[in-house]
Amino acid sequence: MGRTLEDKKRVVTELQELLQESQLTVVIDYKGLSVSEIADLRSRLRESGATCKVAKNTLMRRAVDGDEDWQPLQDFLRESSAFLFVKDDLSNAVKAYRDFSKATKKTELRGGVMEGQTLSKEQVDALGDLPSKEELIARIARAINANTTKIATGIKEVPTSLARAIKEVSEKENQDAA
Repeated sequence: MGRTLEDKKRVVTELQELLQESQLTVVIDYKGLSVSEIADLRSRLRESGATCKVAKNTLMRRAVDGDEDWQPLQDFLRESSAFLFVKDDLSNAVKAYRDFSKATKKTELRGGVMEGQTLSKEQVDALGDLPSKEELIARIARAINANTTKIATGIKEVPTSLARAIKEVSEKENQDAA
């Protein structure tokens, strides 16, 4: 039994909402995956705040029609397509897909779109090599903490150096007077 027109409109609207919330959308070929494997992919992606949606290519074409940011997705719409919608944590989402792909050896990443730019398979993989959001926050915190420590040490050192200089001058004056 096929989808009704209203079902199709609802799916297109849902795809448009997912696209609006996403920074990156990746297209994969999911041919050969079982229902349990797709469920496994979805749960892995959920941990990084990403969503996996299987939809007909024609419905995705309608969803991106007229939206310049997502128009390049049409280049990847062929055969059986699943879409990974990534909201925030790009690196961890790509890593989660990469781990799933290595485990199943059944999917093929076709490419993606980010900020209106088409990304090749290699470019999407490169996003997975970037540090995660948490790692970046930790690096920034360490850098701020290190600078604060240096400033505190510098501020503490000024009076200490001044005291040493005054002591040396007074000792020199005492030696000159004697």
